[in-house]
Amino acid sequence: MTQTARRTQDPAPSGPGQPLLRLAPHLLAGVLAAAVFLGAADLVSRLFGPTSSPLIALGSTVIELSPSWLQDFAISAFGSNNKLVLYISMGVVGAVLAALIGVLARARMRLALGVFALVGVILLIAVLRRPENSAIDSVPTLLGALVGLLTLLLLSGAATGWLGHPGTQDPAQHSVQDPAQDPAQDPAQDPAQDPAHSRRRFLGLAAAGTALAAGSIAFGRSVNALGRDVGAAAAQLVLPTPAVRAAAIPEAASVGVEGVPPFITPNDEFYRIDTALAVPELSPEEWTLRIHGMVEEEVTIDMAELLDLPLEEHHVTLTCVSNPVGGDLVGNATWLGHPIRELLARARPTGDADMVLSRSIDGWTASTPLEVLTDEDRASLLAVGMNGEPLPAQHGYPARLVVPGLYGFVSATKWVTELEVTRFDEQTAYWTDRGWNERGPVLVASRIDVPRPLAEVPGEELIVAGTAWATHVGVETVEVRLDDGDWESVELAEEVSTDTWRQWRHTFADVGSGRHSVTVRATNAEGEAQIAERADPIPGAATGQHRIEFSVS
Repeated sequence: MTQTARRTQDPAPSGPGQPLLRLAPHLLAGVLAAAVFLGAADLVSRLFGPTSSPLIALGSTVIELSPSWLQDFAISAFGSNNKLVLYISMGVVGAVLAALIGVLARARMRLALGVFALVGVILLIAVLRRPENSAIDSVPTLLGALVGLLTLLLLSGAATGWLGHPGTQDPAQHSVQDPAQDPAQDPAQDPAQDPAHSRRRFLGLAAAGTALAAGSIAFGRSVNALGRDVGAAAAQLVLPTPAVRAAAIPEAASVGVEGVPPFITPNDEFYRIDTALAVPELSPEEWTLRIHGMVEEEVTIDMAELLDLPLEEHHVTLTCVSNPVGGDLVGNATWLGHPIRELLARARPTGDADMVLSRSIDGWTASTPLEVLTDEDRASLLAVGMNGEPLPAQHGYPARLVVPGLYGFVSATKWVTELEVTRFDEQTAYWTDRGWNERGPVLVASRIDVPRPLAEVPGEELIVAGTAWATHVGVETVEVRLDDGDWESVELAEEVSTDTWRQWRHTFADVGSGRHSVTVRATNAEGEAQIAERADPIPGAATGQHRIEFSVS
């Protein structure tokens, strides 16, 4: 018997693992086809708007449709990494679905192609329903779907011959024939029926598909959307000299304890919580702000006019309503902008208006009490600068709202393009539609920064330090207690303004070795003490006193 005949007689191993081995290339074919689809569309989307990428549009839709408790859990559990976790979750679910389509293609190719196309239609709908998209933004999804379908056809065809051509009978069920008597069954004369040839072809196509998908995603929009240094073009904006300078920050505003965050939070360390998977790309030349609704005169300004107005600098602490007790979703920055009350005065709101609905370029909305934005004693700004630089893209470039004393979900609209003067009983906003409070005043809160939870510290004097905030009211006192002992007043750093946080420190002497705990509470300038009872963030912010455990050596 010839060597060729022996190869035909034993084309594949047998055993309980063979069915899985036969499915493996089809599973991979489905996953790679989906990856090529999304990667190609993601790459092409760089020529269009940010949410023209089906990955980003789908993620934005998932965020929009998710219940508020799930969104709050994601923010509380993962903080600024919540978008990365969403991408990973989408990837896992998408890979499973794509693998099932690949298996389906093994037996019912037309049906598999139909399901694949249906997924493309769903993604296309997700793209087109975004408020900032138009019909032209469908191009990346359409092109990506076409490439993905072709990839599925090619890989599934090659995978069919992975362990032998579908026409080849099981060698255990027929007698070996001499290839000379039936040349059509000789793999040497028909390479398409040779399993080794099919495997090489499949692996080559799979490698090409992997490279195409990986390269497309790497240079597409989605990976860039997760980056922190987004929008370097923001540095091109030249900020004018402020007409009103922020108060000088005295050395006494810091307690000088290593581990306590600096008084001013650097831009690249400032927390970011929003619903935008892709940072909107809005140039100063394109940007306008429209003020309309219950006003006597509609007002529209552009960036050139805004920069010609007298701008003011103010130190303001912002915090997220989803910040857990002791969490890090809080930061303090020096903001540059024009008072919102002056812009509203030009529009002249009617007497029965009580709310301003601010709208972002991506459709996100916030409901802010009109009385807060028109308060002459409050530094509510249409901001263009942050810590002496133009706003970073991820923090609202080219313009955003900054309102002291309110949580960001009702005030800190990034990429803001519209202020609609209205009423609370006539309009609702993104988060109020999901069960959150409509006005969102910041509660007094405090946090222990030193020592860190579960840290081991030396057994002499114990230094405890941290931050406290009660924006636009001010922090009056902070107290701590060791274990379950008495409350003791701490040393407070100098207050720069009621709109910023305050650092604090305290020393406990003769702390015995072993495990201990320390708890902190603050009281604001109006005598309101930090709420001791633990409560979840929904509907108006988490409450409770921060307590940590540590060990003394």
